[in-house]
Amino acid sequence: MSPRSAPVSRPRSVELDYHWVEVHREALSSVWLGFPADARVLIVNCDNLGMDDRVTAGVLTAVQDGIATSCSLMAPATAAPAAIEALRRCPDVPFGLHLTLTRDVAQLDWAPLAPAARVPSLVDEDGLLPTTAAAPALLARARIEEVEVELRAQIDSVVKTGLRPTHLDWHVLADGGRPDPLDLTIALATEYELAARVWLDAGRRAARARGLPCIDNAFLDSFSLDVPGKARHDERLLRELPPGLSEWAVHPAADPIRPDTVLGDKTTEDTEDVDLGWAVRHSDLQFLTSDRARRIVGAERIHLVDYRRLQRAWTDQLRRHKPSQ
Repeated sequence: MSPRSAPVSRPRSVELDYHWVEVHREALSSVWLGFPADARVLIVNCDNLGMDDRVTAGVLTAVQDGIATSCSLMAPATAAPAAIEALRRCPDVPFGLHLTLTRDVAQLDWAPLAPAARVPSLVDEDGLLPTTAAAPALLARARIEEVEVELRAQIDSVVKTGLRPTHLDWHVLADGGRPDPLDLTIALATEYELAARVWLDAGRRAARARGLPCIDNAFLDSFSLDVPGKARHDERLLRELPPGLSEWAVHPAADPIRPDTVLGDKTTEDTEDVDLGWAVRHSDLQFLTSDRARRIVGAERIHLVDYRRLQRAWTDQLRRHKPSQ
């Protein structure tokens, strides 16, 4: 890895072997990763590590004791330092960076890791990350050079601890929300020798054109499922998983996330009804750690993989065709 604390000129484009890409363009990414064409391959990634200690506990339980395979750390979140220490104690848990430019509710005090003066287009009037509700306005005004400053700050904050992340993915903003943040994400993944979660059609086409494996099938976010009957729905989705590489983004937590644990002294009467997604998070953890989920995975011969597999594939492909200095 080559961490830097400040932005530099954009990493040079990689000259790929386009004959190789053309031959493999129509192949499933799972085949690129070495699986048979009929294999069903699944990444189960736990988002939001570091949002809260209860989330961190749930995520680690889901990965270590359940069918989850990897997780993603929110570097600007309140409990991120504790999550980093937890990862130190669990060196076998693969994790990536959950790139975060928004905070879920107004009562959170998440700020950018870069000085606010260096990223003015990314902060609100209080110098904080804008709320999820304000994401459209953020995308309209965000300057890509400031996005790069902040993303580097988030990546470097983890790399400097000696931990080695596997991939980059985004919180709230699908594939970065605009084409230029996606291009930046792939460039930073290349520079830091990481993979990246790419799941919208345009991003998948861009990744495959570079010979970089990404999911073959529809992406699943556990917050998109209704909580009533969710376990049965999860079971059905496992049984009906199509051939190729799929990814589920899940959001487990070990106990209810109370506003006071996340909001601290900002808790007031109007925060009591803040919905931090406990029902979804609780149902995710229950299913991921259930004997039934493990039995279905085994019976259906589903190959569970983590982002280390993609990281190796991305790194090998890009190293083979790295421009000469």
